[in-house]
Amino acid sequence: MNNNQRILIVEDEADIANVVLDYLRHAGYDAEHVDNGNAALERLLGAHPPDLTLLDVMLPGMDGLEVLRQTRKNGDALVILLTARVEEVDRLIGLELGADDYICKPFSPREVVARVKTVLRRRKPSATAAPADTGALQLDDNLSQVSLYGKPVPLTHREYRLLQTLIQHRDRILSRAQMLELSYDEDTQDLNERSVDSHIKNLRKKLRSADRSGHDWIRSVYGVGFAFEPPDAGGQARVSTWESL
Repeated sequence: MNNNQRILIVEDEADIANVVLDYLRHAGYDAEHVDNGNAALERLLGAHPPDLTLLDVMLPGMDGLEVLRQTRKNGDALVILLTARVEEVDRLIGLELGADDYICKPFSPREVVARVKTVLRRRKPSATAAPADTGALQLDDNLSQVSLYGKPVPLTHREYRLLQTLIQHRDRILSRAQMLELSYDEDTQDLNERSVDSHIKNLRKKLRSADRSGHDWIRSVYGVGFAFEPPDAGGQARVSTWESL
């Protein structure tokens, strides 16, 4: 059972919401439903936010993408987008804003439950992981937290996993395909190499904003991929002979 895990469903179609509610509750989750973006944002930014939110893109008033955008300014809540808009541009917009997953309508409620379990499992702390120290940039896998010069850097789960992979394979260039394979052990049917670019773009922006020197911790290698590049002891970018996997 998942007694302590709360799921918020944000969906303006009552029939769909009720079916998903039933399936989630049968799976042992504490699920609730709201039918508009304003109510969703209030829950997400409240004192006791849900563990995961199923967020419809097309909502009356504030749409789901704006809810996600406002949510990402204030934390790293788990969000799965629900949408009938299947064009790739819509998928990439959602991923650029930091969605943790993306489900297109029509969908099976069993698929929704499976995706919820997968995303929540990815967030579960590792019992054996130890903090990784790369100087000013520190990762704590037990808490899935990142800090730079002691300042917390809020990352989505997927951004965290990409950064973790780059650090684990430092001094090597990773292609986009390799980053997909190494970073995500779950079903990646909603991910592609362009979505890696979107996540890396967000990750670099967040790290650069938090770095007092403006250093870019991720190096783009044209035509190949990306590599982790911390500054040297003097604060300058480290010059390395990169080795491709």
